[in-house]
Amino acid sequence: MAVVPGGPRSGPAAGAHFFCTAGRGLEPFLMREVRERLAATQVEYISGKVFFTTCSDLNMLKQLKSAERLFLLIKKQLPFPVSSVNKGKIFNELQRLINDDPESWLNVISIWKNLLELDAKKENLFHKNANPLKRKVGEDDITAKKLKTERIQEIQETKECQLEKQVEEKILEQGHFITEGEKFQELQNDITEAVDTRNQSNLTFRVSCRCSGAISKIITAQEVGRVIGIALMKQFGWKADLRNPNLEIFIHLSDIYSVLGIPVFRVPLACRAYIKTPGLRSTIAWAMASLAEIKAGAVVLDPMCGLGTILLEAAKEWPDVYYVGADVSDSQLSGAYDNLKAAGLKDKIELLKVSVIELPLPSESVDIIISDIPFGKKFKLGKGIKRTVQEMERVLRVGGIIVLLLSEDHHRHLKGGEASSSPLDSQGGRTEDPGGEERLTGAEKAAGSEPAPSSSAASSQERLDRMPPLGSLVPVDCYRVSLGKTDALISKYKKSYSPGRSPACCF
Repeated sequence: MAVVPGGPRSGPAAGAHFFCTAGRGLEPFLMREVRERLAATQVEYISGKVFFTTCSDLNMLKQLKSAERLFLLIKKQLPFPVSSVNKGKIFNELQRLINDDPESWLNVISIWKNLLELDAKKENLFHKNANPLKRKVGEDDITAKKLKTERIQEIQETKECQLEKQVEEKILEQGHFITEGEKFQELQNDITEAVDTRNQSNLTFRVSCRCSGAISKIITAQEVGRVIGIALMKQFGWKADLRNPNLEIFIHLSDIYSVLGIPVFRVPLACRAYIKTPGLRSTIAWAMASLAEIKAGAVVLDPMCGLGTILLEAAKEWPDVYYVGADVSDSQLSGAYDNLKAAGLKDKIELLKVSVIELPLPSESVDIIISDIPFGKKFKLGKGIKRTVQEMERVLRVGGIIVLLLSEDHHRHLKGGEASSSPLDSQGGRTEDPGGEERLTGAEKAAGSEPAPSSSAASSQERLDRMPPLGSLVPVDCYRVSLGKTDALISKYKKSYSPGRSPACCF
């Protein structure tokens, strides 16, 4: 992984406590990333979340690629007991999250404001240095605008005071708080609002809640938000603002933990600004690329590139590489080209319209292959899957790496149809590959439409069918990850020898 130097020194001196949400199965990738990219310490995880401490500033935190969202940690504790406990007692416990330790809340708010203010100062310095000749010309305009803004704010404060009071009364009566699925605004709003907020009592906030497991059968997210919101208003004098708050409080109650935090960015980290048309989830695409051991000067191929998400993520992180994407679909290649153009990478990645089983590349000419093998009702597996794997094996050099995203059906089919003797960890952790796992590989996109071989090639096809699907490809790693409604397997292989030579003479 490419690590940007110098970031960790410019954040909080003693280090701040954060947590990230992650897709199920991506926790190992995120733990490794925060250690390497942020020099993080105290790294630990629970399902769907990774906790860590770092001195990194916002510029470095923005670089996280395997995380969904980033939060400043307020509290993490054991779950509320729900057996034979009435709702009123749970409400009292919720209030204690604020009332028993208000100082910890104020400390986290201070860290949050300092991070955003430091980021705003760096942005201003960057723009000044980028336009040295225009600095003096623009100073008078900036001063005038600042004075005008302050006067406008003074007038608006009087008007908005009445509106905010009505909002607070409405919340207290109805318990209406925004849920986690709501859309977020741009990061710049956060920075501006944090800098303009001079003391804690002027903060506006809203609460996002999620309840899962046994506690969700006793209380609702709306009830939790109402109790937390009232406690915050009483304890700190903050004002509720559902539409454009300075601050959002996130709380998740489950059977495993109770977690409270502050979203650092309103836009999730997983929403890449440089991807015009999303395809594969960007966090999974990056995780696959991170396994591939990409080095400067390598040749990297995605023979079923689709909209090019894997190549985009790889090229953004490892730029000094020659990337090639191939696909048989005009519409997919058109979408991939639009994505490359939007990301400023159209000169970094070459696109080819070719079949995955007829790659116009010399044997052993590619260092790395990374690909999402399509699956579902639209893509049916057939005998052509072996030709797909063997074509990948042909163009890959000895010692090269293949990383594939496979469905459960791909896994079973490539093992000869039998069920897996050692299923992967359902919690998404890494599963060690036993000896029986050495026949694990990918499928082809259009195997079901592959033409039948001619009679003169029948004997060659029979020999092909008898060949093991992986040939010289040795399994290295395998991770189960969630794609939302279904799971998939990120599988890594290394080519151990040239198929035309004896294995013993190569390694």
